Amino acid sequence: MNTKVLRHIGLYALKALTLMVAVSIVAFTLMKLSPIDPVQAYIGADATVSPEQRAKIAERWGIGEPPVLQYLKWLGAICRFDFGTSVIFRLPVLTVIGERTLASLALMGVSWFFSGIIGFLMGILAGAYNGRWPDKVIKAYCLTLSSTPVFWLAMLLLIVFAIQWRILPLGLSIPMGKLDSEVTILERIRHLILPALTLSLTGISTIALHTRQKLSEVLESDYVLYAVSRGEKRWTVIWRHGLRNIALPALTLQFTSFAELFGGSVLAEQVFSYPGLGRTAVRAGIQSDMPLLLGITLFSAAFVFAGNCIADTLYQLLNPQIRRLRNG
Repeated sequence: MNTKVLRHIGLYALKALTLMVAVSIVAFTLMKLSPIDPVQAYIGADATVSPEQRAKIAERWGIGEPPVLQYLKWLGAICRFDFGTSVIFRLPVLTVIGERTLASLALMGVSWFFSGIIGFLMGILAGAYNGRWPDKVIKAYCLTLSSTPVFWLAMLLLIVFAIQWRILPLGLSIPMGKLDSEVTILERIRHLILPALTLSLTGISTIALHTRQKLSEVLESDYVLYAVSRGEKRWTVIWRHGLRNIALPALTLQFTSFAELFGGSVLAEQVFSYPGLGRTAVRAGIQSDMPLLLGITLFSAAFVFAGNCIADTLYQLLNPQIRRLRNG
């Protein structure tokens, strides 16, 4: 492993460490400023306990200590990969995150793939027919969907496909009343369709509009106009000259969309009662499960950071000009 690779890895590691510390401080501060009483959330909204029991619960969770000391103790435990115990599930935080992450990654992975492929193809079609009716239709679709709230689109799809037509399940990731070991792959796919369709439809807009703009600029360049004047057909020009110029920016944009994808999955999971990481984060916030919410916050920050790192690395590997500029 040469020096440049080590320097590259060390730079990303330093960025990741700085990001995690900053995110942990902000998240911990916001949790401490929350008006929700964590002790009352732990024992239940309607339950009552004696002052002695409340004191023991507070002592067990370290609630009575100064906030700075709480944070330092929690950060020290994180460095030992001890994220604490979830107040809601009574399980280690890493166990809860691991169980919910598989469902969320399946949802986000399918949505990410199809939104990228369909958005890229739609962007090519719109750019190829810039100013004509295919371009106008695609732009109208993208602008409409980009301004549509995810939860509203999710409820609309739920009403149409699950309630009126009854061709897809209402929610959850598996049928009710079945053990996880008894669920078939087809049943899992049926429960995945609506939430994945929601995220895919909303994720198409960004990549399609960006690809359209890039392709329009390429088709208006001098060397493309020269190729057209020589008699080359539109789609031949796009295949030879357009794709190589728009593929890399589109791929980079797709990897940097992890933050938007994760945020949309939170809303989609809530509407469809999909047992993923986003829905768990909402529940942890409402019930003031600080260890679980902080763990999910750090995981989501690492997830988004990984997407940005992959995008940046791909851009350097596939673009010689950027690579030469970075290497000095």
